[in-house]
Amino acid sequence: MTFYFYDLETSGFSPRTARVMQFAGQRTDMNLKPVGEPDNILVKMTSDVLPEPDAVLVHGITPQKTISEGLNETEFVKYLISKVFIPDTITVGYNSVRFDDEFMRFTFWRNFSDAYEWQWKDARSRWDLLDVVRMMRALRPEGIKWPFASDGKPSNRLEDLSKLNNLEHANAHDALSDVKAVIALAMLIRNKQPKLFDYLLKLRDKKRIAALVTKGDPIIYTSGRYPAEYEKTTVAVMVAVHPERGASLMYDLRIDPDEFTKLTPAELAKLWSNRDKEAPYFPVKQLAYNRCPAIAPLSVLDAKSAVRLKIDSKNIDANLAKLQKAQDFGDKLIAALEITQPKSQTQAIVDQQKVDEQLYDGFVDGPDKTKMRVVRAADADGLADLQLDFADERLKLLLPLYKARNYPKSLNHDEQEAWENFRTERLLGGGNNSTAARFFRRLTELPGQMKLSKDSQYLLEELNLYGESILPTSGD
Repeated sequence: MTFYFYDLETSGFSPRTARVMQFAGQRTDMNLKPVGEPDNILVKMTSDVLPEPDAVLVHGITPQKTISEGLNETEFVKYLISKVFIPDTITVGYNSVRFDDEFMRFTFWRNFSDAYEWQWKDARSRWDLLDVVRMMRALRPEGIKWPFASDGKPSNRLEDLSKLNNLEHANAHDALSDVKAVIALAMLIRNKQPKLFDYLLKLRDKKRIAALVTKGDPIIYTSGRYPAEYEKTTVAVMVAVHPERGASLMYDLRIDPDEFTKLTPAELAKLWSNRDKEAPYFPVKQLAYNRCPAIAPLSVLDAKSAVRLKIDSKNIDANLAKLQKAQDFGDKLIAALEITQPKSQTQAIVDQQKVDEQLYDGFVDGPDKTKMRVVRAADADGLADLQLDFADERLKLLLPLYKARNYPKSLNHDEQEAWENFRTERLLGGGNNSTAARFFRRLTELPGQMKLSKDSQYLLEELNLYGESILPTSGD
């Protein structure tokens, strides 16, 4: 068994529409000692995607650099499958479950590879150190210096932790530098709080998570959704099992449930779905068993931590008693969930513009998986003559995009024309609100919104040149 620590730099912030530009990683043994050389890979941008200028200003990687030095996506995926996400690997990142892992899933999806097997098959698994850090800060803070942001709130940003604890982190937002910093942070946690480190490492198993949560006892729960003033940590209890996913709905026992248990499902749904910054706090959240949540039995809460986290056991007990009397509250929350997250209706896909984003519209069946392997095995010549009748409409529409992005020489005249039409709609469709219009508008806005260094000015100039170079010659 080995760890593989990895990090990404991307063209934007949505894994459905943005792309991986840099991938870096380092394998270690279970004692966190490096095994082999690190990976540091650029991934070619394709001419149907414009990067978000704000993202490029953060990491400093231009599309031109990825094109001149990078692998195309299918070469990248083949490398990952054969060299990186191998059996008996625990994949580790920092906020990777919510960000990097999602980018990897959509990258696999676009390239006719299973989007999930790299995380579970052949004794593979994943882990995320961010919630480990949060729980350590909340429950066992000894041994690490803890940073605060400029507004006085606790900060668990990787660069802040690295700087305060003198960890190697030469260049924040360079993927390989971030990987080295995460490994150094993991070593610090393991050395200072080995019991917590080992406990949460074992708890990455979703069966262990489910067993602890579904007992129905109050537990310690650390999550980014909880208030920073309490170190992102509270005492929570399961109030319902999610009807479709491997998840439970958890109630924050700091909060008196009386004002919520009397509400209708529609009223609960309205509160639950309100994401405004000024919206009142809603004390229910989903805990997904497969997302490495940081939870622990209530017995780990010592008196010192209870005082620091402002957890009043009498208040917790009183709120739990009230909740137990409201026996229909769980059913109301499930009904509210169905209002806020209605079941998606399976429909024939008619818009190729959206197929990149439709990974979660359903699982691919066995016969189509076999055909996906045929696609992956084909070179440019093989793809040119390949005729596959996928049952899944999504795969039918993905195939010409896969060919155009990775093997443009495999396209015949009609396919080249279809690709240009696709790019025209993708980049220019929507007039003043098109992808291209928003891209060039942002390039003009940024110099007026912040003082730009020479390096940043250069990046914006390069982005402008790149945008002009890939812009289709016609469109609405």
